[in-house]
Amino acid sequence: MPRGTGRVEGKVAIVTGAGSTPGPGMGTGKASAVVLAREGASVLLVDLHPERAEETLQMIEDEGGKAKVFGADVTSAADCEAMVDAAVDTFGTVDILVNNIGLASVGTVVDTTEQAWDRSLNLNLRTVFLASKYAVPVMAAKGAGSIVNISSISALRGDGTIAYSAAKGAILAMTVDMAYSHGRDGIRVNAIAPGHITTPMVNSVSGQDAAADFRTRLRNEAGLLGTPGTGWDVGWAVGYLASDEARWVTGVTLPVDSGVLSVTPLMMAPHLRGVQE
Repeated sequence: MPRGTGRVEGKVAIVTGAGSTPGPGMGTGKASAVVLAREGASVLLVDLHPERAEETLQMIEDEGGKAKVFGADVTSAADCEAMVDAAVDTFGTVDILVNNIGLASVGTVVDTTEQAWDRSLNLNLRTVFLASKYAVPVMAAKGAGSIVNISSISALRGDGTIAYSAAKGAILAMTVDMAYSHGRDGIRVNAIAPGHITTPMVNSVSGQDAAADFRTRLRNEAGLLGTPGTGWDVGWAVGYLASDEARWVTGVTLPVDSGVLSVTPLMMAPHLRGVQE
């Protein structure tokens, strides 16, 4: 893909979960990091598994971009503080924070265990809290910054993932409150709600058999466009929200979902029935 137009030229970004689950496709964190680098940012690639972020680094460097890998457990306050310090020490500041870490788990309020509940809130929600806790003061000190939180349409529609949905819904509430609390510091805070995109993480859960292919085709047809979405679609949305083109946009949730939130299942039934099992 071509180099960007410099929408975040000279800025410094932190992307959490900047690696990608092994397997085919493009993860949202990896895509976001690459898009920001293409648009001129220096990017700190944060991941619990640094070797996965090394792949992102290689992709960025092959295109002439600037990035550095930082291994961290973003559920740890100490690691989040060190992460922000590393961005400042390496690149001079922090202008952009992309809170991308997420892990879905299937379960209702009845059959979800306390351990699964705690794990989901730790991974999906605590990480946003802690990463922002240490990035905001750096942004506020210079009166400018952009935070993009990756939520999900699961925060807005039921899908049998109670813990994940609760955490992603809380991210939307955090986004609004952070935008309110830090707007006069020059910090914009927005969220993205990806829809039925196909990523390596999704593939790792759904598998690669005929049944998985059928479900993927159903997911594609559920949207108004009837086309597949990927991590790149989220990455491009991140690039916009992080840039000065969105300078008057804050406290919003941007669905990246092929319009799935705009319709009911009944409206899409003719398209879904046309998918051969």
